[in-house]
Amino acid sequence: MPSQQHEELVAMISAAPPAAGTLEESRANFDAMLGATPIPDDVTIEEITVGAVNADWVSVPESTARRVVLYLHGGGYVIGSNLGYREFAGRLARACHARVLVLNYRLAPENPFPAAVEDATAAYRHLLSEGIEAANIMIAGDSAGGGLTLATLVALRDAGDPLPACATCFSPWVDLEATGDSAEPGAVDDPMVTVEGLREMGQQYAAGKLRDPLVSPLHANLAGLPPLKVFVGTREILLSDATRIVDNAQAAGVDANLTVGDGLIHVWQIFPMPEAAQSLEEVSTFITHHIS
Repeated sequence: MPSQQHEELVAMISAAPPAAGTLEESRANFDAMLGATPIPDDVTIEEITVGAVNADWVSVPESTARRVVLYLHGGGYVIGSNLGYREFAGRLARACHARVLVLNYRLAPENPFPAAVEDATAAYRHLLSEGIEAANIMIAGDSAGGGLTLATLVALRDAGDPLPACATCFSPWVDLEATGDSAEPGAVDDPMVTVEGLREMGQQYAAGKLRDPLVSPLHANLAGLPPLKVFVGTREILLSDATRIVDNAQAAGVDANLTVGDGLIHVWQIFPMPEAAQSLEEVSTFITHHIS
């Protein structure tokens, strides 16, 4: 059964959806919601520039220099930023004993596809150029950032780049047409995401290209990708996205594992609650298994 903190979050989101209002209001509301949790004093944030965009290096005393997570935030490719994810990045850094690079990739509609993929692949190559070995990198992301994680892996593989040791996706959005069973009317009671909202964001990001494998990795050839850890909740419209992408990955020979949170909502990990801590423990085990 979901915790009291989880249910309080559901009530808050239901009363004030973060994506309501104009695009500018939605962006501000989303960052404000995520930024409401104080950042611990021992979290260090270093602002840098990677190519054409800015990013944050987030670390904690437990972080080791050689273990790195490239993190791609959520927000449907149209909202979200590195700023809102600083507190979560601190928790992720602590769980993984890693440094976390949170990328502020370009957003649609100002910068539609393939801008996000270009920024993510450029950031990964930046890490390699800084002497960080691919074997010491995990790419991770949530929602749109989870889909972008997979698209980045596919793009890197196709370009012949050395692939990271592993990848983690929290509630990945991999089907921008929203054709899954859990996107059917009445299939789930999702307080955070609507099918209409997903489809609108998809059009803003990649109108006319929704089946491109780098837009919707559900249609990608996943062969040769590194080990993959995926999380999703049963109260998510994107439940079918997660189950289908894991099935596809396994069918392609990828070491892919799925954790389904009973009664949990979209990307619960980015909010401090017991269920988030449990997920990050799983991520810690996963990254430690693949990166020494």
